[in-house]
Amino acid sequence: MSATSRLPRANRQTLRDSLSVSLTVGAYGAAFGAASVAAGFSVLQTSLLSLLTFSGASQFAVIGVIGAGGSALSGIATATLLGFRNGLYGMRMAPILKVRGVKRILASHITIDESTGVSLSQESRGADAMRIGFWLTGFGVFIFWNLFTLAGAFGAQAMGNPAAWGLDAAVPAAFLGLVWPRLVTTTDRLIALSAVALAIALTPVAPAGLPVIATAGLAIVVGLRQRSE
Repeated sequence: MSATSRLPRANRQTLRDSLSVSLTVGAYGAAFGAASVAAGFSVLQTSLLSLLTFSGASQFAVIGVIGAGGSALSGIATATLLGFRNGLYGMRMAPILKVRGVKRILASHITIDESTGVSLSQESRGADAMRIGFWLTGFGVFIFWNLFTLAGAFGAQAMGNPAAWGLDAAVPAAFLGLVWPRLVTTTDRLIALSAVALAIALTPVAPAGLPVIATAGLAIVVGLRQRSE
């Protein structure tokens, strides 16, 4: 009998959710590594961006702005704007994780879309499953993202156009799998459809990352309105 089969059912499912998202998102790191080198960054600079920034949208913003001829200050400002949502995730996760000291620093570094999404998707399985989902996914994505970033950076020339690999569709597909089971009411589905429509409408005209922030703002507005009613 394998170690996985001896785990309680909830923990096995949490492990599967975390691993599937970690691998899927980690593979997308190859696209970042290739794109970064193509934009003029060295392999070392590319790896440090993934190790220290560790926020996909912000990383792509940096290489996108600087690679297009923008200043480093513009790239940092854009990345900071996109990273603001991680602070909102931290506010949501703090009462769930209840960590202090060094663990709080570690938790803040891996508080990303994926770790937050998997954690919240475990709500029906209890607080322990939510915490396990957060840590497993956060560290899983960190490890795979950095490994694939390095692989993508070294193989940039041979890889060609990262979009041809279909890696740009991997992350949305992973999130769709996480979010879909949680859309249990008509209101949930209407909000989701409205967010999709808004993102599609903004994508051709707005800078990268801003459509995601706009949809988050839409969810906040709807949530505040429901609370006031």
